[in-house]
Amino acid sequence: MYAIIETGGKQYRVQEGQTIKVEKLPKPAGETVEFDRVLLLSDTDNVKVGTPYVEGAKVTAKVLETAKDKKVLVFKKKPRKGYKRLRGHRQFYTKVQIENISTGG
Repeated sequence: MYAIIETGGKQYRVQEGQTIKVEKLPKPAGETVEFDRVLLLSDTDNVKVGTPYVEGAKVTAKVLETAKDKKVLVFKKKPRKGYKRLRGHRQFYTKVQIENISTGG
């Protein structure tokens, strides 16, 4: 069984026991978080597609850690003008482990 959830403006395909990185969530490590924006639920033989979300469906996950991701370098340059800028950015993320996918009905 798998589900497609939406969080942080992005969509993720998740299964029970899977570990994923999502945009930073305001929860400390060890707590559980529920994702109720489930776009699709799939079992072995049937698929539920939401309009836009599947009613009553929830995905429960445990927060493992919140940290910063790898550095992304942003380099700007204008030819023949002597203009160069190098900036780095590290985005915060929350690592969660999917514990349960409930169909809600």
